[in-house]
Amino acid sequence: MFAALELGVFEATPTTAEAFAARAGADGRAVALLMDACVALGLLTKADGVYGNTEEAERYLKRDSPDTLAGYALYSSNVLWKLWDHLPDAVREGSHRWPQAFGMQGPIFSHFFKTDEAMRTFLTGLHGFGMLSSPQAIAAHDLSGVAHFVDLGGGTGHLALAFLDRYPGVRATVFDLPQVVPLTREITGGRVETMAGNFFTDPLPEADCYAVARILHDWSEPKIHTLLGKIYAALPEGGRLLICEMLVNEARTGPTRALMQSLNMLTCTEGQERTAAEYDALCRAAGFRETRAVVTGAPVDAVLAIK
Repeated sequence: MFAALELGVFEATPTTAEAFAARAGADGRAVALLMDACVALGLLTKADGVYGNTEEAERYLKRDSPDTLAGYALYSSNVLWKLWDHLPDAVREGSHRWPQAFGMQGPIFSHFFKTDEAMRTFLTGLHGFGMLSSPQAIAAHDLSGVAHFVDLGGGTGHLALAFLDRYPGVRATVFDLPQVVPLTREITGGRVETMAGNFFTDPLPEADCYAVARILHDWSEPKIHTLLGKIYAALPEGGRLLICEMLVNEARTGPTRALMQSLNMLTCTEGQERTAAEYDALCRAAGFRETRAVVTGAPVDAVLAIK
């Protein structure tokens, strides 16, 4: 799949192996082997030597599809695959593999955003992933009565858009790094307000509901305590915090996707996936009086903390 994406197979269909090989300057025999493998994986169809996209590939692997996951897949190919190659050392040392795989030092997000192209690939990839889960995460809890929803580190705004779709006429803001904000505006088309800043170091915009979606799993517990304490202090009494992450079951035996993502966090960040009880403990340590966890069935689950 990674190779077919990189070569542009899903944009070239319908095509024969010979025609695509000529177009791509590739070996005809090798192209046929690749395309036949994609047929076996359910990514392409084949009839009379002509290859076409399956419904799933047309929707999720074509780069110009509104639901594309191509950016996430390409980031997985170009970055995560190489970090995972060093998983044994990550387990031995308990730390991410950026220096080992790429010779990079410094804060983890300096690697994700090392160039504008890398940033766009990473964030548009997460946008496609978020489109699969944000509506379910917003629907998991009753957020009626919220006057201002602020998504901290909200990237392309998929969660804020899902909030506005469910609660029209309410304010929603994405708070993210200055280099991210132009992409947020581009993708949301002005439906979402934006504010540039670093949620660790800058004042947070006023809100009665903050969200952190696929944020806490990036960080160590000391940094999470810092961020949750800051959010708690900024909220009014009765204010809410929506945490969108994959939840690990209490026995830490599943689900598989959450445990594999936890290893992914080990190789590329300071964090991991956690249980509902662990998020409850983190929130209560910050001062929140209660949490409610919902397993959504989508790629992320939803924990609501109340001040």
